[in-house]
Amino acid sequence: MENFYYTSDKGVILKIKAVPNSSKNEICGLLDDALKVKIKAPAVENKANEELVKFISKLLKVPKSSVSLKSGATSKIKTLYIEGCTIDKIKDVCGNIIS
Repeated sequence: MENFYYTSDKGVILKIKAVPNSSKNEICGLLDDALKVKIKAPAVENKANEELVKFISKLLKVPKSSVSLKSGATSKIKTLYIEGCTIDKIKDVCGNIIS
């Protein structure tokens, strides 16, 4: 299985499988080579993407402006770039979920 994260420039790239219209925002674990993340917001008018960015920034304790959607705006498989984040921080936050 591939990693769902990669280092890039001054941050980390995350591959995410987004599940909109969920009862709450949460990380569910790994699905193939992506991190499965449930999002409360619907997949309408970019609301789910905005909620995903907000959730990931809060989870990793980085500013929302540091999290950007690189690909997958209209797909369930998304790539996020988190500037100023490290692999160690990803492992700290997601370690118990992905182990």
